[in-house]
Amino acid sequence: MIVKPGKINPAKQWLVYILKCGDGSYYTGITNGLAKRLKAHAAGTASKYTRSRLPVKAVYRERQKSKNQALRRELEIKKLSREQKILLIKDRRQK
Repeated sequence: MIVKPGKINPAKQWLVYILKCGDGSYYTGITNGLAKRLKAHAAGTASKYTRSRLPVKAVYRERQKSKNQALRRELEIKKLSREQKILLIKDRRQK
C-alpha cells in the first residue's frame, strides 16, 4: 500500500491513549493496535504500572500520523496535571 506524505496509514495508525485505572489514577501510552493493547492491559501483561491497578478503562484516544509524533504527544500528556488530563478527556467527549 502506498501512502501519500501527510496521510495516515491505516495499517500503521498510531494512537495515544489514556486509561483510567482502578485506583483512579491515569495511565498514558501509545500503540498501533489499540484492541490488542487494551486486552493486554486487562490481562495485566501490558505494563507494570497498570498491572497493580486493575481494572482499567480506556477514556481517551488521539490519532497521530507517526510513531514519533505519538511519542511526543504521549510525553506532552504525561506532563499535564491530573486536572488538565481530566479537562482533556472531557473536552474530547464533548466533540
